Amino acid sequence: MAEPMQCTRPRVLPGGTRALCARLLVAIGVAACSASFAQVPPSAAEYAQYTGLFAAAARNDTTKIAKLLRAGEYAGMRDGHGRTPLHVATYRKAQDAMRVLARATHDPNVLDMDGYDIVAIAASLGDVDTLRVALALGCSPRHVAESDGSTALIAAARRGSELSVRALLRAGAPVDHLDKAGQTALIAAITGGDGGRRHINTLRTLVAAGASVNLADRSGASPLALARARGYGEMAAVLERAAAK
Repeated sequence: MAEPMQCTRPRVLPGGTRALCARLLVAIGVAACSASFAQVPPSAAEYAQYTGLFAAAARNDTTKIAKLLRAGEYAGMRDGHGRTPLHVATYRKAQDAMRVLARATHDPNVLDMDGYDIVAIAASLGDVDTLRVALALGCSPRHVAESDGSTALIAAARRGSELSVRALLRAGAPVDHLDKAGQTALIAAITGGDGGRRHINTLRTLVAAGASVNLADRSGASPLALARARGYGEMAAVLERAAAK
């Protein structure tokens, strides 16, 4: 990222370039901060300590889940991070367990301690099959997490999961929502990866879906400026063809 490094030597840069670099440095700092807000999957230690419905959910053991439910175990119980067995099943991509637990709780939109639902969790995993199950269970793609103001679409774009982005757009996900870090899904596709093929295809999908190519982040940096600052030439070309400035 040559341009941001040059900002440490303002005497050799024209005024306009210095201003642009300053905005980009803020943007990059904001993007880094946004990474601190994310879904928190169970740790290996937590998985090892799970019993009952949590353990059965992690193993995708629907027979055990049904037995425990008949015995009166509560499907909506929480672990230390506010996760239910349904959240744990989603992290493990245990799709059969997800279906059984969603029916048992009658609340597929249940949130964990940080305000994430199973659609956001599946999107952050980049697993389109698990995401499709979550959407089929009745989860909304429009939910905004309170902790970081993010959406499932932003999470999927940051992951570079084009198929997940397509599924969420078809389900009605808000394409230009800004999270608390000032990022849209389109900006997340630029800043969330290495400018490689997966993220380029994700960017193209968002542009084709009508995402704003000129909606700047909260530092004032446009998507085109962010792509150029990172040296992502093909992304910049996609944005330029869509009349980005």
